[in-house]
Amino acid sequence: MTSTSDKLSVVEKIGYSLGDLAANLIFQTLVSFLAFFYTDVYRIPASSAGTVIFTGGLLGAFVFTPMMGLIADRTRTRWGKFRPWLLWTAIPFGVLALLAFSTPQFGDSGKLFYALATYTLLVMVYAANNLPYSALSGVITGSMAERNSLSSYRFTAVMIAQFVIQVLLLPLVLILGSGDKVRGFHNTMLLFAIAGTVFFLIAFFTTKERIVPAAEQRSSIREDLTDLARNRPWMLMLLATVLVFINLALKGGMYVYYFKYYMDEAALGAFLQGIGFNAFIAGLNNLLTGIGLTEFQWPKDTPTSAFSLFSACGIICMIIGISFSKPLADRFGKRDVFGGALFASTLCLLAFWFFPPTGVGSVIAAYIVHGLLYGITTPLLWAMIADVADWSEWKNNRRATAITFSAILIGLKLGLTIGGALVAKILAHYGYNPDLAVQSAEAVHGIKMAVSVYASIPFLLCCALLFFYKIDKRVEMQLERELAARRVSQQ
Repeated sequence: MTSTSDKLSVVEKIGYSLGDLAANLIFQTLVSFLAFFYTDVYRIPASSAGTVIFTGGLLGAFVFTPMMGLIADRTRTRWGKFRPWLLWTAIPFGVLALLAFSTPQFGDSGKLFYALATYTLLVMVYAANNLPYSALSGVITGSMAERNSLSSYRFTAVMIAQFVIQVLLLPLVLILGSGDKVRGFHNTMLLFAIAGTVFFLIAFFTTKERIVPAAEQRSSIREDLTDLARNRPWMLMLLATVLVFINLALKGGMYVYYFKYYMDEAALGAFLQGIGFNAFIAGLNNLLTGIGLTEFQWPKDTPTSAFSLFSACGIICMIIGISFSKPLADRFGKRDVFGGALFASTLCLLAFWFFPPTGVGSVIAAYIVHGLLYGITTPLLWAMIADVADWSEWKNNRRATAITFSAILIGLKLGLTIGGALVAKILAHYGYNPDLAVQSAEAVHGIKMAVSVYASIPFLLCCALLFFYKIDKRVEMQLERELAARRVSQQ
């Protein structure tokens, strides 16, 4: 292996992080609103929506992602292995995102086919873009400390995208569609597609691949897969990734239903009024209309405003939590910090079971604490996966970064697929009917179970897996030291 200086500039860290900002404008929309878009906007039955999400996700997990991992590791251009894919997929990604959230008026079967086709194509391009992007973090630098720093920048960008989606997307949909959700989703996704394309190009032009496999390294697909099969840390991280993203997709997709159908609307309105939120929005609207932006009125829907405030509080606290991630990981090691913070954040999710529909303050307070704790974990998952690629290189004297990340991204997609499908399937199982303004007691009970008990189970299982993951602080330092010496000797 050869490498240059492991020190990264702030410009490169920001440029790299913009790639995740671009991807997550789409990714977070899929996680939080695809089921809602299919059931309440495109009017696809909940059970059929679950089938679309599950089928497209399985293709992404078990066909597109591993195929892309093998292709990316064997890509050779003057820009490197992974960077060029950001350039090649920037425009297709934006176009397909727009198509996936469009609503052509077909019959029931035509809608189902269109949803499946566009979602599957979007998942395919997402694999071609995000797998090389993720693998790029493993070859930008060999320094564990710089990786921790890079991950913090990256996931701050992720949280900004999540803030935009969870806090501003529904208001944007109503604003840009003048109350028409169909037109609003189309215009909002057009805006995201343009911004995402620009950010992908910035990420391409500002980054550099530094860890380059030795020219004589040649490995077959069989050798790459054999290395993975013998890589116990990789297997554990694969399972952990599946579990984490089941949780994210499940609770992320359910929160919009939780505020719309479980929380008491009168209590939400009283809370917003009591903390001055309504007065703030009224002042903002007056300012906007005063400068001629007459279309830009904040939605009058109380659950939408409360959901936006809830999401904003959580995401801001996640960003604060991310700032503690690097110093804690540098001191105690990624594994121990990740596991401890994840377990504590899970207790906050379990608390949702005990909150009554009128307990607005308690719900928001629990989510604030959850955000602080979960924010610590978000950069560490991907930094740990880069460590797993180092462990494989250290043990086998061969580096296959993309196939390592692709296997983990299979777990990500599988987790999102299971979690996203669970949203629709749980709703269908408990008798959710989008045509009803007030849901049945059974449907409301299912929504409450989903955001509390059901969402906590994957996190608790993930914490248990970490007892078997042996790359602690001591092993991290050993891998960095010995691999650095080996790469110098091969120059």
